[in-house]
Amino acid sequence: MNTSASDIISALPSRFEVAQSSGDLFFFPSEVSKHEEIGIEWEIRLCTALQKKPTASPSADEAGSTPSQDNQQDATSKKPDPFAPPYVPNLHVGDLRDESSGAEYGVLLNKYSVVPHHFLLVTKEFVPQTSPLLPQDLVQTYLLLLAARKARKNYFAFYNCGSNSGASQHHKHIQFIEVEDDGPPIERLAKAANLEVSGKPFSLSSVPYANHVYRLPTLSNGASPEQLEQVLFLPFLSLLDLVISTVRHAPDYPSGNPSYNVILTLEHMHLIPRRWETYTLGESGMTLGVNSLGFAGMLMVRSESEREALEQVKIGTVLRGVGVESIHELQVAGTSMEAMDETGA
Repeated sequence: MNTSASDIISALPSRFEVAQSSGDLFFFPSEVSKHEEIGIEWEIRLCTALQKKPTASPSADEAGSTPSQDNQQDATSKKPDPFAPPYVPNLHVGDLRDESSGAEYGVLLNKYSVVPHHFLLVTKEFVPQTSPLLPQDLVQTYLLLLAARKARKNYFAFYNCGSNSGASQHHKHIQFIEVEDDGPPIERLAKAANLEVSGKPFSLSSVPYANHVYRLPTLSNGASPEQLEQVLFLPFLSLLDLVISTVRHAPDYPSGNPSYNVILTLEHMHLIPRRWETYTLGESGMTLGVNSLGFAGMLMVRSESEREALEQVKIGTVLRGVGVESIHELQVAGTSMEAMDETGA
């Protein structure tokens, strides 16, 4: 039976407790430190327990399927698809249906959680994680974000698209994390951007990697799905066009579909093109995986030595290493109106 976005948000705390107490959900304690760099107070989350996680276990953003699903496989992998129904009952928060398209979604708790109430919006039918977000994906995502705001909770959503984005599953899934009132660290930089022209993409020029951002108009809690689609989809397409343009200008960019990260808040959309999935931390030789959370300003390390190596190498260096060089000035040089969109201009 389909539920509403508000039902999903209100059910999260109790569902999380039940799933954890039943052993269907694993919560890994962690500690967060702050690191100031390039005008951002980055969060570095140290979770040593992840070192002990068996290598055969699903990745950190899997929700898990029932035992009857063990023989079911997704369309691009020999591994079982953890996001195919039927779902583990204690991890299944509810179902959503997009009335316009008829698309159906499951809402699942993250089986391996470092942050409480981390959940995922997954397509009922298999859709590859290499595909862009569709209008119905954006509408359902923002209905959940709006429902959270109405419940006095602050969530943002993110989507890892493509083989070099940090995505660990082939089945399309959008993730949701609860944060403090002012949002993820990168959002504070976006909010501070003084735009002379609204309704156009802009770039955060103080960070050393290509990024494309769009400031959304004020979204009402009572907005209809049709209204949300009109407000959300064209901006997303404009950002995606800029991502494709950016990687086309990048020398020796890996072949195949471009990879990118998507960060979605009630005020901004961020799209960041990606070149590589991981970065080697200097002489330490340790490899750090980066997904959308890294570009949101929230990085994960598994040891104190890894955190020290990250701070020594510099976060901006790491994100530029797995990202792409910005060509924003070239992209907005077409007209003087477009040129005014550049952050800091």
